[in-house]
Amino acid sequence: MRACIPLALAVLCGLAWAEDHKESEPFPQPEEKTEEALASNLYSAPTSCQGRCYEAFDKHQQCHCNAHCQEFGNCCKDFESLCSDREGFSYSSDAITKEEIQSISEKIYRADTNKAQKEDIILNRQNCISPSETRDQVDHCPKPLFTYVNEKLFSKPTYAAFINLLNNYQRATGHGEHFSAQQLAEQDAFLREIMKTAVMKELYSFLHYQNRYSSEQEFVDDLKNMWFGLYSRGKEEGDSSGFEHVFSGEVKKGKVTGFHNWIRFYLQEKEGLVDYYSHILDGPWDSYPDVLAMQFTWDGYYKEVGSAFIGSSPEFEFALYSLCFIARPGKVCQLSLGGYPLAIRTYTWDNSTYGNGKKYIATAYIVSST
Repeated sequence: MRACIPLALAVLCGLAWAEDHKESEPFPQPEEKTEEALASNLYSAPTSCQGRCYEAFDKHQQCHCNAHCQEFGNCCKDFESLCSDREGFSYSSDAITKEEIQSISEKIYRADTNKAQKEDIILNRQNCISPSETRDQVDHCPKPLFTYVNEKLFSKPTYAAFINLLNNYQRATGHGEHFSAQQLAEQDAFLREIMKTAVMKELYSFLHYQNRYSSEQEFVDDLKNMWFGLYSRGKEEGDSSGFEHVFSGEVKKGKVTGFHNWIRFYLQEKEGLVDYYSHILDGPWDSYPDVLAMQFTWDGYYKEVGSAFIGSSPEFEFALYSLCFIARPGKVCQLSLGGYPLAIRTYTWDNSTYGNGKKYIATAYIVSST
């Protein structure tokens, strides 16, 4: 792994990456629901989650039972048996196993023929900082992250359809989104183009085999709802969506939330709107797609840690985030890409639903590559 921090400390990056959830979380944290249970058991064993499920994080504990311990790899050994929610696909009788997820993610990785080649992108990573420095908001990198990008990539159908979507949103939460007929058509065009690719065909075949969807049209309709369906992240009705948050980026309470896409980053950096500050972790891949966790400002608003694939096609990212949301909704999803492990964390939007009680994507992002 190319990193300025030891491999053993890589899990700490998840502490900062969880910032996305803290910034966008509109509903009660799980630990709020368990205060009474905690008060009734003050003498729990220090290495057990008995009586400690979803307690607040305490750095003095030997192991942890808070809502994010699985992301950081510091749960007590009995967290899964005592605290995990055993409802949903992850624990249903026809659950998708970890091994199956890793297998399909490798197939998706190999199928991404639209990804950038080594010569298509030149990065200038410059200075890598420790996780403890991410809140300092210091610009450690005087030059842009992207030295060169072969923009012929952007003429490929899925790239072009993806880029057409990026400026269809108001980045400030609290301002309702209102799409024109042209913008709605662009959503359909994007889905239509990515479904032509081997990447999305692999994903659909897998999910069809797993009895998640009976037809490709059902799958596409669900993708459109879960990613493009509007919900209220702020005060105004319909001011956000999973696609806007993850790929285009939002600003809430003076901070950047979401914004996990390299194409968006490059285009905004090229316009002088993004200022690359530093990174805390560089993934282990020696070709594209790679992974980078970075700090930057977007038109003056700071992003403490933004994890992103670099050099991947739009359909690759869309497929992996969708896979994880469908197979491990609201949980950490363990993938394998080119023989290296990667974890993606998704969150469901619980304040509103679509269809027969289905939940929208609140966010999805990389939490670890260890």
